[in-house]
Amino acid sequence: MPIIFDMSDAEYHGRKELSSTQARQILDSPAKYKYWQGRENNSHAFDIGKAVHARVLGVGAQAVAYPDDVLAANGAASTKAAKEWADSARADGLIPMKATDLRPIEDMAEAVLAHAEARQILEDAPAREVSLFADVDGVPSRARFDIYGVTSGADLKTAVDASPDGFNRAVNAHSLHVQEAWYRDVHRAETGTDLDEFKFLVVEKTAPYLVAVYDLDIVWRDIGRERAAEARQRWLHATTTGVWPGYESQTLSCPPFVFYDHETRYSEEINI
Repeated sequence: MPIIFDMSDAEYHGRKELSSTQARQILDSPAKYKYWQGRENNSHAFDIGKAVHARVLGVGAQAVAYPDDVLAANGAASTKAAKEWADSARADGLIPMKATDLRPIEDMAEAVLAHAEARQILEDAPAREVSLFADVDGVPSRARFDIYGVTSGADLKTAVDASPDGFNRAVNAHSLHVQEAWYRDVHRAETGTDLDEFKFLVVEKTAPYLVAVYDLDIVWRDIGRERAAEARQRWLHATTTGVWPGYESQTLSCPPFVFYDHETRYSEEINI
């Protein structure tokens, strides 16, 4: 299948090929992947991310404010009218939000566009929400680039902490190295070429909405590539056997940081 530049969100997410998000669910547990099939993630954090994407990239679901007349007296979107209005908005491809949430979304988008390096990446790679499909290791796979430039790709992220240490922790917590590897693998399988670079454009969710641009080093990338391959193996095994396991029973090892913290505290008590 050729690279597709104009596929809608609904069509892309309705396809059966395995995505990087699903791969990461499988790595957590195949049971979680199975659970999320056919379900939508409409969490507030997820909606914020989608809305910022739409404002920065110019494509995707736009955020709209709840009308005042459907809200409760205290401003909560808990009334039957509010829920019905929200369902209708989502059916129309929009993201329902309280008006107070819209200003930060605008501020985050403006911060990204005002950041010289982030803006340069956006200008150099003009294609948005680009969809690629390919078989990788015998697994029908898909990837959707936020920002695509034929030999480069980038992904826009919102974060609580966009500092180097903060985002490095986010890479580990959300397996973003697996996401990058997945995109690189699908791109290579579809085009026969490797991406020259892949960047993360990161904006913080609170004022002053600081922005940073990162790429991952070779160690992160090697680990991500191995984990992406493991996700494909797990998917193949589960689809072949029909077994989608959760967590395995095991003896837990004390994490090194807990051990060292205890040793430090114990030594200090002895020296008092």
